[in-house]
Amino acid sequence: MDILIDFQWEIFIVIEIISFISLLLFGVFRYFFGNKSISTLFISTFLLLVVVEALLGIAIYQYTGEFSTFQMVLLIFVVYACTFGIVDFKKLDRWMRRKIGGWRGVDLLTAKDYKIIEQNQDPKYVAKVNRNSAMIHLVVFVIAQGIFWMMGLDTWDEAMYYLTDFSWFETGNYQDSPYPNETLYSIGTLWAVIFAIDFLYSWSYTIFPSSK
Repeated sequence: MDILIDFQWEIFIVIEIISFISLLLFGVFRYFFGNKSISTLFISTFLLLVVVEALLGIAIYQYTGEFSTFQMVLLIFVVYACTFGIVDFKKLDRWMRRKIGGWRGVDLLTAKDYKIIEQNQDPKYVAKVNRNSAMIHLVVFVIAQGIFWMMGLDTWDEAMYYLTDFSWFETGNYQDSPYPNETLYSIGTLWAVIFAIDFLYSWSYTIFPSSK
């Protein structure tokens, strides 16, 4: 178990690299070589690695008894793979079929694929998708941050103080913040920065729509 603790980040990086390669090989064997059995093996490998990541996070948490940055990163990747990752995989799948089909001189895309591709080129549709994504991220962010703050605060008055005075955000010390420990402080503040960037970027498609 000590090996998992000492090399947890290295193991995570290796798993992510193998996962990405598995997705690419899935497309190559399925669409270029037309071998569905081997392609199924690679997509199964990818799904198995997602489970391995989740089990790795659980095992380390049970051993250390602490929810660290590593577990948070694993949680984000696993949740992403089970939610937005599915949409991104479909995009990657269509891209591979389009490219590999072009190399082979055959059309691997369906009428539904062409409809989706055309839809994704519509600025209004893209803006709507990004608005929905931004609002979902907002809800998840507020709920998660609320839980973090509840763990570190005792009263609503304390929460209002931190909501109206963000000087604690610049100190770099969790003891000056509403978070209960250093780990959640690091996660919470980093997530806040990422959320702000993602939220503004997502709404930029609505505020500054591109021409088709």
